[in-house]
Amino acid sequence: MLKEYRTVREVVGPLMLVEKVTDANYEELVEIQLASGEIRRGRVLEINQDKALVQLFEGSTGLNLQDSRVRFLGRSIELGVSPDILGRVFDGMGRPKDKGAPIIPEMKLDIDGTPINPYTRNYPSEFIQTGISAIDGLNTLVRGQKLPIFSGAGLPHAQLAAQIARQAKVRGQGERFAVVFGAMGITFEEADYFISDFRRTGAIERAVLFINLANDPAIERISTPRMALTAAEYLAFELGMHVLVILTDMTNYAEALREVSAARKEVPGRRGYPGYLYTDLATIYERAGRIKGIDGSITLIPILTMPEDDKTHPIPDLTGYITEGQIILSRELHRKGIYPPIDVLPSLSRLKDKGIGAGKTREDHADTMNQLFAAYARGKEAKDLAVILGEAALTELDKKFAAFADEFEDRYVRQGFEENRSIEETLDLGWDLLRILPRSELKRIRQEYLDKYLPKA
Repeated sequence: MLKEYRTVREVVGPLMLVEKVTDANYEELVEIQLASGEIRRGRVLEINQDKALVQLFEGSTGLNLQDSRVRFLGRSIELGVSPDILGRVFDGMGRPKDKGAPIIPEMKLDIDGTPINPYTRNYPSEFIQTGISAIDGLNTLVRGQKLPIFSGAGLPHAQLAAQIARQAKVRGQGERFAVVFGAMGITFEEADYFISDFRRTGAIERAVLFINLANDPAIERISTPRMALTAAEYLAFELGMHVLVILTDMTNYAEALREVSAARKEVPGRRGYPGYLYTDLATIYERAGRIKGIDGSITLIPILTMPEDDKTHPIPDLTGYITEGQIILSRELHRKGIYPPIDVLPSLSRLKDKGIGAGKTREDHADTMNQLFAAYARGKEAKDLAVILGEAALTELDKKFAAFADEFEDRYVRQGFEENRSIEETLDLGWDLLRILPRSELKRIRQEYLDKYLPKA
């Protein structure tokens, strides 16, 4: 028998204080019945003796202190899951928003999940092909990895996310692959773009979408990534699928967290974000990975827009500590009209060496990757020098490296939105570009690979 309380003492923004409460639990789900009969939901944020602080999901507009009835449901927020969630679109609270039939759940899972025991974690080692050369060839994504994309306002991270979601796959026979897409605080146009692109290309058949719009309650944003990861855990660890989770935009998530923290009158940390931002982000990112003895896996690509393109901002800064590298989008490349504008030099995948080589990609992958990095870096230096001293000051070799840098950006980094390159096509393209340079300068590649793969002039 659920107890019903009519002891709402105070409402401040998205928070409500209820007094004379017994047996309430942290994170417990709460129903609030308004005088009009409308039902709203919330969860317990804090308990102090007989007082419970409740976070409202739908906002406090129209809530009357005297006439509102509060029921504590004795359970946390749950997501009903079954294989039928594939191909469906949900809101940030896990309710269908595609006008399809309600999901008949096989089980209900707590959206906060359970942390993966470090002892049971399996080391990421299998290559995931995204079809994008700047990622596959130089900053390789590995199954079970956490690899964020650091973007900026106005850069095409939404298109890149849609392209990765559409093209990504685990190479091999009979590998079951799915994409879980969680969007937080996006506009209606962006949501329509993602859903339409998924349906147009047929990618919706292997995808689950959780969409939280900018005009939805900010509090709902806090549950959206956890809903997405709960669905991913079911698909990966119960159904044995390889799941790629894409979360955009983590900056909107952190802003919602800051809003709740300010309403609770907590002592702010850097830039006003709560001091526990690192811990909170870790509870999301660390749910990705592989578990020993289980075929399925969760690979995570969180996308965030850096305020003022500042890599030292708390959100990208803390994300970089938790995850295994980052893909950085360049405003300079975007101005040149290059898509995707991936800046390969500051980008990094810390696990790339574990997912490449013979039997995974190709034997020459590591050598060509190192050579392309080195040649592009030297070419950029030569171009910077030409800006200061003039092109006449460059040696003939420097001019070749500068030409290589231009060709590299135009042919290797630049890629069509619909263009899906296999890893073999990416590696062959890299070898073709290396023809620009004298063979004597290809010092990072073993002789047997030069003899085997370097195209003859």
